[in-house]
Amino acid sequence: MDTQNPSAPPRAQSAPADNPSRTRRHGGGITHDNTRHTTRFVVIGNHLVQHKELSLLAIGLSCHLQSLPAGAGADIKSLAARFPEGPTRIAAALRELEAHGYLRRERHRTQTGRIVTRTVSCNQPHASRREPADTGCPPAKRTPTPPRRTGPKALPAVPRPSSTAPALLQTALDLLADLRRRDARLLLSATDTAHLVPGVAAWLERGVAPSAVRHALTTGLPEEPLRRPAALLAHRLTDRLPPPPPFRTQSAVVPPPRHPLQNCEGCDRGFRAPETESHCRDCLTAVASHP
Repeated sequence: MDTQNPSAPPRAQSAPADNPSRTRRHGGGITHDNTRHTTRFVVIGNHLVQHKELSLLAIGLSCHLQSLPAGAGADIKSLAARFPEGPTRIAAALRELEAHGYLRRERHRTQTGRIVTRTVSCNQPHASRREPADTGCPPAKRTPTPPRRTGPKALPAVPRPSSTAPALLQTALDLLADLRRRDARLLLSATDTAHLVPGVAAWLERGVAPSAVRHALTTGLPEEPLRRPAALLAHRLTDRLPPPPPFRTQSAVVPPPRHPLQNCEGCDRGFRAPETESHCRDCLTAVASHP
């Protein structure tokens, strides 16, 4: 009675968990028409493809990642270009895999000083972690995840303009609202926009064109999802703030001297002239015409 049935299938059955024999009793259920692979295949564990908590999208995405060669693009942008699900659903599936140990992301600094994110696909989440392969990049220390805060962290401070002219602030507001057209991840809330407006106005006040401000805020963004885009923009507005424009003085113009007021000795009319003159212009003209 203790002998196992040698003809029992080695794989788990797809019948419902509450009544595993019901489907088989009626002649239904899945059958397999398998051909042995000799090239271009990947071994996937049943612990993944029959996972009870992962979504079907996450399971399929993990199978795809495990089939990729080392160095292939595995970021959200590359996966969204390959599959029709879109970046939002793909990002959610990646978070599922990361939560269950089938995926981890590691940040590394290359020899040129650039920070890159490596996606590590794990086919055995509970197995001991292996040492990463030598790719020519120095290893980076993994920073422990800080404890969660009870409330949202305040945004970094931004520069303040010396002028609060409505036209200047409106230009800054329009510029921030238009950033989402350049990158959908830069969709800002009204509160975040109000916090960033003075920082953009400080740039505009220093003679920076709106196109140059937009370029400084949207160029070179990281490929991974932006958890707090407003915080990144606040950091850039402060860290990359250009100096004030050079101070230009107007040409010095010497005003004409203001002579004291005195009375003419000829006609007793008041006039302004140096103290050395005692007659007004009219009296001087009359004397000159009648010598």
